[in-house]
Amino acid sequence: MAFDDKVENKSEELGGKVKEGVGKATDNERLEAEGKADQSESKIKQAVENVKDAFKS
Repeated sequence: MAFDDKVENKSEELGGKVKEGVGKATDNERLEAEGKADQSESKIKQAVENVKDAFKS
Protein backbone atom coordinates (compact mmCIF):
# COMPACT_ATOMS: atom_id res chain seq x y z
CA MET A 1 0.00 0.00 0.00
CA ALA A 2 1.34 3.38 -0.93
CA PHE A 3 2.14 5.74 1.89
CA ASP A 4 -0.39 8.25 0.55
CA ASP A 5 -3.14 5.62 0.72
CA LYS A 6 -2.20 4.71 4.29
CA VAL A 7 -2.36 8.34 5.36
CA GLU A 8 -5.66 8.91 3.58
CA ASN A 9 -7.24 5.79 5.08
CA LYS A 10 -6.02 6.62 8.58
CA SER A 11 -7.29 10.17 8.19
CA GLU A 12 -10.69 8.88 7.14
CA GLU A 13 -10.75 6.52 10.11
CA LEU A 14 -9.88 9.32 12.55
CA GLY A 15 -12.49 11.57 10.98
CA GLY A 16 -15.03 8.81 11.54
CA LYS A 17 -14.05 8.57 15.19
CA VAL A 18 -14.51 12.31 15.59
CA LYS A 19 -17.92 12.17 13.91
CA GLU A 20 -18.95 9.29 16.13
CA GLY A 21 -17.80 11.13 19.26
CA VAL A 22 -19.59 14.33 18.30
CA GLY A 23 -22.71 12.31 17.52
CA LYS A 24 -22.61 10.67 20.94
CA ALA A 25 -21.95 13.97 22.70
CA THR A 26 -24.82 15.74 20.95
CA ASP A 27 -27.14 12.73 21.00
CA ASN A 28 -27.21 12.79 17.19
CA GLU A 29 -27.71 9.16 16.14
CA ARG A 30 -27.34 9.93 12.42
CA LEU A 31 -23.92 11.57 12.89
CA GLU A 32 -22.80 8.76 15.17
CA ALA A 33 -23.83 6.18 12.55
CA GLU A 34 -22.03 8.10 9.81
CA GLY A 35 -18.88 8.09 11.93
CA LYS A 36 -19.06 4.35 12.44
CA ALA A 37 -19.67 3.84 8.71
CA ASP A 38 -16.65 6.01 7.83
CA GLN A 39 -14.49 3.95 10.15
CA SER A 40 -15.72 0.68 8.67
CA GLU A 41 -15.16 1.90 5.12
CA SER A 42 -11.64 2.95 5.98
CA LYS A 43 -10.84 -0.42 7.55
CA ILE A 44 -12.16 -2.23 4.48
CA LYS A 45 -9.98 -0.08 2.21
CA GLN A 46 -6.98 -0.85 4.39
CA ALA A 47 -7.69 -4.58 4.20
CA VAL A 48 -8.03 -4.46 0.40
CA GLU A 49 -4.73 -2.60 0.10
CA ASN A 50 -3.04 -5.16 2.37
CA VAL A 51 -4.28 -7.99 0.15
CA LYS A 52 -2.98 -6.17 -2.93
CA ASP A 53 0.40 -5.76 -1.22
CA ALA A 54 0.50 -9.46 -0.37
CA PHE A 55 0.04 -10.41 -4.02
CA LYS A 56 2.74 -8.00 -5.17
CA SER A 57 5.34 -9.80 -3.09
